[in-house]
Amino acid sequence: MRIIFMGTPEFASASLEAILNAGIEVAAVVTAPDKPVGRGQKIQQPDVKRCAIAHSLPVLQPEKLKAPDFIAQLQSYQADLFVVVAFRMLPEEVWGMPPLGTVNLHASLLPQYRGAAPINWAVINGETTSGTTVFFIEKDIDTGNILSYREEAISPHDNAGTLHDKLMTSGTQHLVDAIRMIEQGNCQPVPQKTVGFLKSAPKIFKETCQINWNQDVMQVHNFIRGLSPCPAAWTTLVFPTGKRLTLKIFETEPMPDTALTAGTIKSDGKKCFQLAASNGWLSVKSLQLEGKKRMNTTDFLNGIHGMDECRVE
Repeated sequence: MRIIFMGTPEFASASLEAILNAGIEVAAVVTAPDKPVGRGQKIQQPDVKRCAIAHSLPVLQPEKLKAPDFIAQLQSYQADLFVVVAFRMLPEEVWGMPPLGTVNLHASLLPQYRGAAPINWAVINGETTSGTTVFFIEKDIDTGNILSYREEAISPHDNAGTLHDKLMTSGTQHLVDAIRMIEQGNCQPVPQKTVGFLKSAPKIFKETCQINWNQDVMQVHNFIRGLSPCPAAWTTLVFPTGKRLTLKIFETEPMPDTALTAGTIKSDGKKCFQLAASNGWLSVKSLQLEGKKRMNTTDFLNGIHGMDECRVE
């Protein structure tokens, strides 16, 4: 069985590596175009491209997935199955092409958390269980028939980064097993059960990441860990002079308390840096002030004074 693999980030390259190690034939790899990254705008290749090149695989990087020349290239490989991990939404001309269909590895237990950021939103919402789903792609995003599930526990100490790594690792073998099922002809896909309230996982933007200090202390805590380490939850640090700087927060410890004035700061200027939500304090462990690098609280307080006279909003 010949497959074409489609994906872009590290999450996808881990799956591609596992597929190749399992001896499954990959005819070609489709990934995003190279793009400039960082302050220096240095051109960077996607993780999946680097993996493909290391294994001497053909790489396609279309700007437009409906472009006639790209469609013709895909057809020329005569693949039996397309496999998608962390890639763009495909047009029907693409996902409907292979005779065995197109499968996707999604980082949630569908139908919950359909969308672009399932890992972030599962942690933000305080879930204790997540997992991966392999399903057949259909017209509407993340709605196709399910081939298999694999559950993964979310610990209270997990953030989006650690959950990403857990699902990336467990998802690789899950995907290989699913491909083998298709190859052997013993898969029985089932429709998604959409009974009850469905939680979505929309794409996250900068404005999505602003902390609302009027929320419950556990809501704020989960929000911070659900965006850590990237893109990171942020707030505005307001000095007595009126100066305002963006403050990213990566790690906190919740400390429930009676009703507080949201946004209040409590600090001893040495090791303690606490921020007030509506019903508790968040002890900040790791943060980054605008124009500075990420650091722990002690280093932060060593370089800045009068924190208890400031506020966040």
